[in-house]
Order: sequence, then structure tokens, then C-alpha cells
Amino acid sequence: MISQILRKAEKRLADHDIPPNYAKYVLNELLNKQERNLYLEMNQDLDDSTLESFNLILDRLCLNEPLAYVLGVQYFYGYPIAVNPSVLIPRPETEELVMRVLMSLDEHKHIQSLVDVGTGSGAIAIALKKEAKYLTVYASDISDVALDQAKKNALALDADIHFILGSMLDPLIKDGIKVDMIVCNPPYIPQAESIEISVKEFEPHVALFGGEDGLFFYKEVLNHATEVLNPKGMIAFEIGWNQKIALIAETRKIYPDAKIEVFVDMQGKDRIMLIQELA
Repeated sequence: MISQILRKAEKRLADHDIPPNYAKYVLNELLNKQERNLYLEMNQDLDDSTLESFNLILDRLCLNEPLAYVLGVQYFYGYPIAVNPSVLIPRPETEELVMRVLMSLDEHKHIQSLVDVGTGSGAIAIALKKEAKYLTVYASDISDVALDQAKKNALALDADIHFILGSMLDPLIKDGIKVDMIVCNPPYIPQAESIEISVKEFEPHVALFGGEDGLFFYKEVLNHATEVLNPKGMIAFEIGWNQKIALIAETRKIYPDAKIEVFVDMQGKDRIMLIQELA
């Protein structure tokens, strides 16, 4: 019976310190693909094929593989974003970056174009384009494999985005592309910081670590921002919860008169930095 299978699966996950509610979520996803309803079948037996698929997924979860990689998808701002180990799994905190950018667009009507720097799966660029269809959106990444995945996601979700291969702002500078806003969620974990096993072993390190102090890529963007920004341009960063003071100081070194705002996430942690009036 499905209810008994779920109870055993939940215990197995709990014994491996994996959230037990993943069991019900996974089985529901498997049955949805067959146009079946988990909750209507709780007292029924599970067919051998689906049970085998379910157990294989549990095996992977018990090895600490992230749920999003196991299922091949992560929902971001309501959009299904296909993910694999070549791209970072989009986080809920990053949805708040998107929300804050959209609020800025309402306030600053002159912003008609932007670039998502280090796009990874393309989640940020896609969400912004879908929510603000008038925008001209560019997305850059140093990884051609990640960029290929981002292109597939954009195509699947009918998001018209201009993808460019290269490190940070370099490809825009090279091609003479100017935009009104830079949006960037760079790798910002300090090199020596310990992280969860599932993150360390499965997610791409190039998308996680930001040098010794975690600020390397922020500095890269700040140093070259005015080369790609139009007048009255803006920067929107996602930041580490403890990086506010250091990042404000780095910004002031280059743009002493810039307007800087920092917003907290739903956990009350510093998470979003907006920089305006760079020059």
C-alpha cells in the first residue's frame, strides 16, 4: 500500500538526516507525470515500475544528492527551471532579488535593459523577462555548459534573452553593449568557509566560491560597471548575510557618492544591495 511505502521511505530519509517530507513530494511528482493523484491512491498498491523509480530516487537522496538535481527541476519565481550539476540550484533568497529588481523597475521607468551576470541556469534573467516583457535582457556566463542549459530553459519558457559567453562583464565590454541595470548574484562564499555536504559534493564550485573574502566577483563588477552602464544606471547584487559593511566599503572606494541601499530577506538577513548614481 502506498501509505505504508511512504512511511518506510520517510523513516529511511530521516535516518540519513534528509527531510522526510521529500518522500511524499517525490512520489507525488512521479504520479503527476502519469496523470495520477497520490492522495486518491494512498490505500492502493504501487505498481512495480513506479516503485522502482521511487526507490532509485531515494537511493540518490540518501547519498546527499540535492532534490532538485534528482528531479531535474527547481521552481523559481513560479517558473520550472531545469537544473543539473553544471548549474547552481536557484535559491529562494534569489527570488527576493528578482522581486526587488521588479520593484525598482516600477520606480525607475528609464530602466529598459539589463544584464544578468553569471546567469547559471538562467533563472534570474528568465523570471525578469517573463515578469517585465518590455525589458531587453542579456545574460552572461563563463561556462558554455551552463549557458547551454540557460538557453534551453529560456526556450522552454518562451523568454527572449540574449546570451553571451564570457567572464562577468567582459563580453559586454568586448561587444560594446550598454544596459541600464546590472543584476548579479555572484559566487560569494569565502574559499575557506565550510558548506553543506550536498552543496560541496554536487554543486559547481565555480558558482559558489568568491575568493578568499568572498568579494572577488563583486569587485570585478564594481571596477567595470560604468563601462557597460548607461547614464543613471544601477547595480542590483545578492550578497552574503555578513558582507554588507565590507561591500559598502568596496563600493565607496570606487563610487564615493553613490546611493547604496541594503534590504533584508525574509529571514531578516542582509541580502540585496542596490547601487545607484554611480557617476
